[in-house]
Amino acid sequence: MRQTFRWMTVALCCVVGAAAGETRPDARLEEARHAWEEARTLSQAGNHTDAIARAQHALALQEAVLGKEHLAVADALDKLGGLYEAQGLYPEDRLVFPPELLNENWRAASQFGHALNVLRQGKSAPAMRFHERALKIRETVLGENHPDVARSLQLLADLDYTHGAYGTAEISYDRALALRKAALGENHLEFAESLDGLANLYLAQGFFFGAGRLHSRALAIRVAALGKSHPDVAASLHHLGDVYLGQGKYPRAESLYTRALGILQLAHGENPSQVAGVLDSLAVLYMRQGMYARAEPLFARAITLQETALGKKHHRVATVLAHRALLHAYQEQYERAEPLLERALAMREAALGKNHPLVATCLRELARLRLAQHRFAEAVPLLTRALSISESRLRLDVLGASESRLASALWQLRDEEELLYALVRAAPDDEGVRRLALTAALLRKGRSAAELTSISRSNRGPLGASEQPTLERLNALRSEFATLSLQNRGSLQPAEYQQRLRNLTAVIEALETNLARGSALERIYSTEAPPRPEVVIDRVTQGLPEHGALIEFITCTEGPALPRPGTADTGQPGQSYYLALVLLPNAEVRAVELGPVEPIDRAASLLRDALARRDADFQPLAQALYKLAFRPLLPLLGNARRLFLSPDGQLGLVPFAALHDGRRFLVDSFDFTYLTSGRDLIPRLLEEWTPATSVTVLADPAFTPIPGSMPPNGPAGQFWIPLPGTRQEAEAIQRLIPRARLLLGTKATKEQLLHQRAPGVLHLATHGFFLSDEPAREASRAVGHFGALGEGVLMRLPPDPLLRSGLVLADAGAAAPASSSAAQARPYGGWVTALELAGIDLWGTQLVILSACDTGRGDVRQGQGVYGLRRALILAGAETVVMSLWMVRDDTTSQIMEAYYRNLLEGQGRAVALRNAMRTLREKHPHPHFWAPFIVLGRDTPLSGFGPAPAQAPKP
Repeated sequence: MRQTFRWMTVALCCVVGAAAGETRPDARLEEARHAWEEARTLSQAGNHTDAIARAQHALALQEAVLGKEHLAVADALDKLGGLYEAQGLYPEDRLVFPPELLNENWRAASQFGHALNVLRQGKSAPAMRFHERALKIRETVLGENHPDVARSLQLLADLDYTHGAYGTAEISYDRALALRKAALGENHLEFAESLDGLANLYLAQGFFFGAGRLHSRALAIRVAALGKSHPDVAASLHHLGDVYLGQGKYPRAESLYTRALGILQLAHGENPSQVAGVLDSLAVLYMRQGMYARAEPLFARAITLQETALGKKHHRVATVLAHRALLHAYQEQYERAEPLLERALAMREAALGKNHPLVATCLRELARLRLAQHRFAEAVPLLTRALSISESRLRLDVLGASESRLASALWQLRDEEELLYALVRAAPDDEGVRRLALTAALLRKGRSAAELTSISRSNRGPLGASEQPTLERLNALRSEFATLSLQNRGSLQPAEYQQRLRNLTAVIEALETNLARGSALERIYSTEAPPRPEVVIDRVTQGLPEHGALIEFITCTEGPALPRPGTADTGQPGQSYYLALVLLPNAEVRAVELGPVEPIDRAASLLRDALARRDADFQPLAQALYKLAFRPLLPLLGNARRLFLSPDGQLGLVPFAALHDGRRFLVDSFDFTYLTSGRDLIPRLLEEWTPATSVTVLADPAFTPIPGSMPPNGPAGQFWIPLPGTRQEAEAIQRLIPRARLLLGTKATKEQLLHQRAPGVLHLATHGFFLSDEPAREASRAVGHFGALGEGVLMRLPPDPLLRSGLVLADAGAAAPASSSAAQARPYGGWVTALELAGIDLWGTQLVILSACDTGRGDVRQGQGVYGLRRALILAGAETVVMSLWMVRDDTTSQIMEAYYRNLLEGQGRAVALRNAMRTLREKHPHPHFWAPFIVLGRDTPLSGFGPAPAQAPKP
């Protein structure tokens, strides 16, 4: 605001002189200058209405004299927009999707910034209209790359950020940052301003790493240019402290806040609102540490300063009020907390609109208060409305998000889900509570995979042809990144090696963001977009068959709704527990608490480990997990026999078919289909791809061990054990389906796999891996842990689980392409990682079968499923994936796969066919190690376009 007034005064004086030339200045410009001065005085006194009236008069005079396209008029428009912002009023926008945008030229309109702008309909904020006019004037007069254009973009971005329109704010911040970098350099104060704006946006979305990096750069620029005691340096210290506060790094945050406060208190005439902001953050810091006596006076002083500077109705005042209310709530002074929260809510609704993210935050805190007081019925409407707001905002925020940003946005909303699950635990008999919790689970579980799949679908579809070069470049960079990550660094120095990885990461993330933004508008209109909260349960119910049931397993955090008085809010989760929500075909929702996570996860892990050993005594463990995780569900299931499981935690890594009730295995009583989310049951209204009917089988790769290498888990030459059973498996499939295309031996290469174009069935029979310290077993289709080839020591495993999961193919050990930046290190030419497989085109593929070891394993992410091969292939477009949960034997796997194909060709569903194949193999091999390693994830319907199997051919 202060800077805006400065350039307005200078610009107006210059205009007056220029207009005068050698004659007397136009009297109307003199009058305009006096009107602006009056507006400034009135605004500083808090009289915003009269200030705006004087400013509008001044603008009209300038337009009359100078014309509506003059640069001074652009400055005046920004100034008037600033006065509207000073009021703290940002009228609410409604989100609608005008159908006229869907025409043959839609891609021209789908540039991300424009896509989000056209989605906003209704009365725009006056400040936004003025800033947009100013931007157009500057672009016309000065050109699109002028630094003054960046100033307009910065103002628009700041306004969008305050208004909660994070998607459009990021576009403007990005462009302003790029313009200022090119025109002014990376050490300019205006460049630092753009860094700060983008960092604040990241912080609001929970992207702490990105926010901290940008705020640190801005701080360094300001210290170098202004010295260590300038108020703008204090602002940077405050911002960086907020990052550490969000991460729970309280000592570091306190140090920065204290430094910022010291600078501001020495600055004469500094805006009290800035001081109030630091006081508020410092008070929140003390409150979270249980230091209530230190927090209370800081909150009181911050409120006084903010009201003095901004007026009693400003949204920043509401922020401090909300924080002070939490202080009272933390001390169980609910009668003091409640009116403050209600007042803050009303102020935010009036100033920011009823659908602002900060309004949702207030609603959640009020609901938390109701939970602490056992007023459960009153919490339901608050959480219902908060969920609706956060969901509508999430749908916009994810439109232009890379995978890492998407994960941050979802984690930021996890607190809302925890409140809903706590409400179910407190009031399990309330149907409304159960439905609300299931609504949240259906919308948020597996949401990351759903959004990334939506991006893939759009870019692979008929309207995504223009994105193919970007997709190809992204896939090539992912392969390069995988190669570099999974081998030793060769001749590269450690610093150079790490910098190369960082550079690749940055470029990959930028390409992911561009692909997300390019598909934004199409994804909004897609029939595959998540349904609205009020209809999602009904839509999922439509996909449930008769005698079917959906079981959503949920891990959530136990604990009081608010910290106990005097205790620190460490930011660490309390005890976790499992909750199961069951949806029946009549749309009835049932719930049961299964108990603490730790014993259930331990039982699941012990069972999986036992099943992975063919001589283990598994039955006591199978019964133990049955009692913990399944028996409590029986009263809820009624006559349901087809069960669709959406697991969480370690339950996603065990075959429920192998659980034992003391009399029989569950495979004898139930059909199990695994889902990433119950949302996967929603019937597809419009099939964009005709299901493919071709069959490709890649098996028995001709491995190429590196001569003289000494792998860490065995002597040279035994690192990749040949798998003759996979060739027999492939030939058996071809006998059943003569048109099947076999890629065997030297043809079973990484290149062949990565260039597949959506076969109807893709069958991969080879070694699989999930990198861990578990050694491979003899005669299994697994690769054990490994390090850099030839070094005999383990490398540090890559943090990305999609890099630690994959398959081994024929060119393993071959040289990397000479063009690869990683060619100087020992290559993994035949290792194909899940990260790379996520980029192949499987849209139209009905079934992918991973006939290898550990292909269903990966890292478990709370609420978002298992990150590994299963996730990668779903992202690539596969409808259904069959995968293994432990190291499978070469011989018995061939038998179960042949039986599975016969069942599929008889028209059985994809999960039912596997169940029947398992039961057939169990007759010869009773131990579930042999018959229960595979699970089905995705659609369970019969394959389309596959006829009955031919008669049994005699074996040669």
